[in-house]
Amino acid sequence: MSEEINELVRQRIEKIDQYRRSGINPYPPRYRRTHTTEEARGVFREDEKPKVSIAGRLRSKRVMGKASFAHLEDQSGQMQLYARRDDMGEESYELFKSLDLGDVIGVEGFVFKTKQGEISVHVEGLTLLAKCIRPLPSVKEKDGRLFDEFADREMRYRQRYVDLIVTPKTRQDFIMRSRIITGIREYLTRRGYIEVETPMMQAIPGGAAARPFITHHNALDIDLYLRIAPELYLKRLVVGGFEKVFELNRNFRNEGISTRHNPEFTMLELYEAYADYETMMHIAEDMISKLARELLGSMSLEYQGSKIDLTPPWKRASFVDLIREYSGLDFSTIASVEEARRVAESIGVKTTDKMNLWEIAGEVFDEKVEASLVQPVFVTDYPRELSPLSKSREDNPDFVERFEIFIAGREMSNAFSELNDPFDQKARFEEQVRKREAGDDEAQMMDYDYINALEYGMPPAGGMGIGIDRLVMLFVNTASIKDTILFPLLRPEGK
Repeated sequence: MSEEINELVRQRIEKIDQYRRSGINPYPPRYRRTHTTEEARGVFREDEKPKVSIAGRLRSKRVMGKASFAHLEDQSGQMQLYARRDDMGEESYELFKSLDLGDVIGVEGFVFKTKQGEISVHVEGLTLLAKCIRPLPSVKEKDGRLFDEFADREMRYRQRYVDLIVTPKTRQDFIMRSRIITGIREYLTRRGYIEVETPMMQAIPGGAAARPFITHHNALDIDLYLRIAPELYLKRLVVGGFEKVFELNRNFRNEGISTRHNPEFTMLELYEAYADYETMMHIAEDMISKLARELLGSMSLEYQGSKIDLTPPWKRASFVDLIREYSGLDFSTIASVEEARRVAESIGVKTTDKMNLWEIAGEVFDEKVEASLVQPVFVTDYPRELSPLSKSREDNPDFVERFEIFIAGREMSNAFSELNDPFDQKARFEEQVRKREAGDDEAQMMDYDYINALEYGMPPAGGMGIGIDRLVMLFVNTASIKDTILFPLLRPEGK
């Protein structure tokens, strides 16, 4: 197959040489397009011949002597072309016949309807805009069977530019991603939020339990970290008087790659003064359900064989109750780390000597509960030890005012009533530092400047993060996060 492709490439390069010898520039600097294909279809009128100039990629071609048909594709869709030698002239028609699938061309002509009823462009002029040297993948027959030359999903990720050319669903999925982000911006702006930008390189990474990427600033001779979350900077802005802020941000976590994780990913984070985690619950279910209705036409959607109903209100259930329901273990009655380790391992959950009681409970939740949470659910009442930035419940300080949203068996969001007590926050940071010194490289560092900010007084506030990539996975019905990131990180070829 590679020899066949190499031969096709050689032939197409020869065509470029021939074009140049005949005075045709195969890569001209500009082209004046008057209409997209969608707009060109829209100007059709019976008994009229509206003139258009359209441009795009040649997707099909059928030459029949002195007349030919083809299809040109741009971002808005495809349009049929009808070319006749007598209308175009010998030279232009020969150029048309020499074109290969994938070539980018511009055509001038008038819009008409064929006898078969298809709105088309009757070509009067043709310009080659970019020669496609490498043949596009296609479905071919081999040994009596059809096979897709581009079926290798990893190749689709590595050559996303080709995937976008040949796979209409890929293009539509990324258009959906853009519309989701636009819809989020519009929703929050209507609620009085302002969009801000915070540092992506930080001296102290904070706001999440994750291993950061490290870089070095030569001029200052200091190490910096790519941010794992914008949380602590956004809450500094709440201290400063910005009462409703959000950021659609890129985060970086030095972790494994899977169908659910990419080291570089997109998050929405928002914070609102004089609000709490109940406010965040309302915003989450209202915003996501409305996005589904506006973009998908329904609050019910199909995802990987399951029908998911996003209609509010969503179910609420506590962390401890869900563990009891799906694993049979009741962590409200477990009194020691040793007992927690014993009962967890009795149901096949592995633990380590460094885990405390609630970290073991977290492992049980991840392995025995998470996959069962298909319909939207707010998981509430997390233990304080797993939530270093959350405000404790007044009726039970061992637990915090926090929730995570699970849909289709995966976490979509994390939110809480924000901890604004500088003394409590410092103590929790100190506990994180002890964990870090004991070998937990995902534990948070001490951030004295953030404590200093809290000492100026941060009003009661609610905050939330939503994973954009995972939300897009839900809306476009894909099981892999790589299908929602234009250029996901991949293992180098050959390794």
